[in-house]
Amino acid sequence: MTRPSPSQKSWGPRILQDGRVRFRLWAPAETAVTLVAGDRDIPMHAAGGGWHEAETDRAGPGTPYRFRLADGTEIPDPASHAQWNDIDGPSVVVDHRRYAWRNASWKGRPWEEAVLYELHIGTFTPEGTFRAAIERLPHLAHLGITAIEIMPVAHFAGRRGWGYDGVLHYAPHNAYGTSDDLKALIDAAHGHGIMVLLDVVYNHFGPIGNNLPRIAPAFFHPERHTPWGAALAFEEEAVRRYFIDNALHWILDYRLDGLRFDATEEIEDESGRHVLIELAETLRRAAADRHVHLVVEDQTSRQGLLNRDGGAAHLYTAGWNDEFHHALHVIATGEKQGHYAPFAETPDDILREATARGFVHRDRSKDRIGPAPQDPLPPVVNVNFLQNHDQIGNRAFGERLAVLADPALLNAMTALLLLAPAVPMLFMGEEYGERRPFCFFADFEGDLAHTTRQGRKDEADKFGGLPQGRQTGDLPDPTAEETFLTSKLDWPRAASPDGRRQYGLVRDLIRLRQAHVVPLLLRPGPVEPHVLASEDGGLAIDWRFPAATLGIRANLTHAERPWPDVAGEAIFELSQGGTAGPAIVVAIDRKRA
Repeated sequence: MTRPSPSQKSWGPRILQDGRVRFRLWAPAETAVTLVAGDRDIPMHAAGGGWHEAETDRAGPGTPYRFRLADGTEIPDPASHAQWNDIDGPSVVVDHRRYAWRNASWKGRPWEEAVLYELHIGTFTPEGTFRAAIERLPHLAHLGITAIEIMPVAHFAGRRGWGYDGVLHYAPHNAYGTSDDLKALIDAAHGHGIMVLLDVVYNHFGPIGNNLPRIAPAFFHPERHTPWGAALAFEEEAVRRYFIDNALHWILDYRLDGLRFDATEEIEDESGRHVLIELAETLRRAAADRHVHLVVEDQTSRQGLLNRDGGAAHLYTAGWNDEFHHALHVIATGEKQGHYAPFAETPDDILREATARGFVHRDRSKDRIGPAPQDPLPPVVNVNFLQNHDQIGNRAFGERLAVLADPALLNAMTALLLLAPAVPMLFMGEEYGERRPFCFFADFEGDLAHTTRQGRKDEADKFGGLPQGRQTGDLPDPTAEETFLTSKLDWPRAASPDGRRQYGLVRDLIRLRQAHVVPLLLRPGPVEPHVLASEDGGLAIDWRFPAATLGIRANLTHAERPWPDVAGEAIFELSQGGTAGPAIVVAIDRKRA
């Protein structure tokens, strides 16, 4: 592959040392492009390889600009760092050097200390903004959260949405606030000792506002498709750079502590060096002096992505452990259709393996893009959760486990989540037992709105189906503003007696984790999981660390379930006052390391 010079790799505007601004656009299908900066027309010159370029002193921070194509059509910059209004409006030049960081010395935290909290900016607070989220950081810090994972904020069409339909991947969605507002949220989180990870979507573009098919058809692969449309042609250098530069943009310009990569199994690349490998290695070189954590959602559970080198993450830090969730969901709800069907027959066996090691349904035939792991993979390569945006929001009515599951069983599951060695993740509101739904919502109109409504039944079938007595016509309209508004957190519930009680339990569990489990994770050396025989509905696992053995015994039924003895000091115990009913005990044995 012939690679362009470094100056031809960068997407988006760049403010040069002399104050001039360089604008670039990869538009190989266009013979001529004009930069419209403010009220000035500035011809762009062909820079080779399909790139058009212009440098000017007639633009600066805050200047609105567009690209005018040969037929007169004006489009925003596909690598816009900010938008004047919606996705079809002018882009705006941003000088990221102007933000005055209060916590400039922040270097992050070790991954072993991570307790993740997934949140959606638009529904996390009544205001739905970056600035409003800052006001809730003390609540999270007191709880013990050490990392927030923000659902995608890349600019998408309309005012409301989950964020997975972004088309301007470099620009924060301005319904949430400005570029500086997002930096202020990150900066404030760092001041509370909280890392910030951002969910990014590098496998497709949203259905509205994507101009790349017109100006650069080669951006998309002619023969490959994803569940959301045409696949991206990562074999093209300009396509690779669009996403690698985007990741650098978030990590360097916004000082994020990491990224969560959506559906990486849909990122196909037949070049000699897979883009996922190049992306991770580039990020780690660029921020070598900081803790940077890269998390994948990968349905094929490719261990090669998580390779360790001397115990350190060489490429990606961790991956979402869906099997842990699915098995527990079947146990808690009895739902056995759609995504849960493969777990219906042996949920206990799958749960034991998912909790002990992860990678239950690993597809070894697809684990070819990175080197085989040389070092044993530690427990923290798995991110466990009881709920997340997909598992709640794709349900027919967006119900949470607080509505679906027995409270005693849910508390035992929460203890298992927070005290097992894998990195735990909570979904916003879970800490106080939120009962409001979190539904799928989008700001679409016309045919796309109709198609979206039709698609919700199919999604619901995969996530539990329609509850008994409910009909398709009862489904919330995903395009209605009311569906979005009812998905906002009910913060008064957090202050209620039930809310405070649940918050206290979760806070205590996190404190126990930091005091007893994290020190075991931080000490170098292999971890040996041992799954002990137990009856259906029971779980008994010992993890042998160099310094101690962590043992967990649990009964996830309402029947009597004896479990193998657990050695050492019990750090947490939850029972119903007898041998029957949901129960869990967690112990540390420092004599059997």
